[in-house]
Amino acid sequence: MRRTNLPPKEEIHQGKGESLRIERGGLHDNWDDAEGYYSYRFGEVLDGRYEVIAAHGRGVFSTVVRAKNLNISNGEPGEVAIKIIRSNDTMYKAGMDELVILKKLVGADPDDKRHCVRFLSSFKYRNHLCLVFESLHMNLREVLKKFGRNIGLRLTAIRAYAKQLFIALKHLRNCGVLHCDIKPDNMLVNEAKNVLKLCDFGNAMFAGKNEVTPYLVSRFYRAPEIILGLTYDHPLDMWSVGCCLYELYTGKVLFPGSTNNDMLRLHMELKGIFPKKMLRKGAFIEQHFDQDLNFLATEEDPVTKKAIKRMILNIKPKDIGTIITGSVGEDPKMLANFKDLLEKVFVLDPDKRLTVSQALNHPFITGK
Repeated sequence: MRRTNLPPKEEIHQGKGESLRIERGGLHDNWDDAEGYYSYRFGEVLDGRYEVIAAHGRGVFSTVVRAKNLNISNGEPGEVAIKIIRSNDTMYKAGMDELVILKKLVGADPDDKRHCVRFLSSFKYRNHLCLVFESLHMNLREVLKKFGRNIGLRLTAIRAYAKQLFIALKHLRNCGVLHCDIKPDNMLVNEAKNVLKLCDFGNAMFAGKNEVTPYLVSRFYRAPEIILGLTYDHPLDMWSVGCCLYELYTGKVLFPGSTNNDMLRLHMELKGIFPKKMLRKGAFIEQHFDQDLNFLATEEDPVTKKAIKRMILNIKPKDIGTIITGSVGEDPKMLANFKDLLEKVFVLDPDKRLTVSQALNHPFITGK
């Protein structure tokens, strides 16, 4: 529901015959800006019941506002967040796809116990699809900035958040949904900061034979199978959650690569070289490896400033324990369990990566 990184243009695609014509009239131009975002005003009442009271950010697909619910019924909250989808065919279709997923997730969680942001309803307003959600306090990127800048959060908080994230992942798995954009910005917490919910399903999709694209998921949280061009499934979200847990605890990004090639190098510097069978199946292998499956790092020639490829051999894996140092007063057993959990999440082969059921039964989560 918060702002998301702008994906490259090739990520916004549309199938044949899926064009949804949206009527444009001279009047509409007063409502929208040049890019089709709705130009709302504070105090404006949407759909006859939601009064816009604050801005919540802007993403590639939408603008998000906070609004007061003037017509509370059926135990609805007094304040909501409304995602106003941009007014163009591609975005409208993406919004409709998101709506299908949101209905599936909320329908399978009647008691609101699965830690996905609560979808309440949808409506059309001045040619924009609008999605209504519960309003939460802040995202974990903001929490980290405010309370854990460069030092991270306490391990007890990480454990509480990890458990809730794994419950959300289990719910997604049960519903056959891949989130595809898990990062601290897409995790919201309540005012007490003890309840976390996964949000922004704008990039989500149903699991199955999905299009292979090297740009799925924000880069720092992107699993290696995506970059290599392998088929992907639920393990891609587990990898992203692992990156987030490390970042929440240390205050630092684990894999701050500037390109996909850079990301693969960082993955291997932590976990060693990729299994050959994994590389043989990848659609984008030739961009990063030679014929003998040696890694080619793309670097800038210091003199000509042109990109050159340099073969890197003998990449030795690190022990994740060496890059996580406990804070003063942390329980050593809990810290050892946290390191073990991350060791099992960051397995390069998605088929061998920690599953969500294993994560929920891990000693770091159970405390056993």
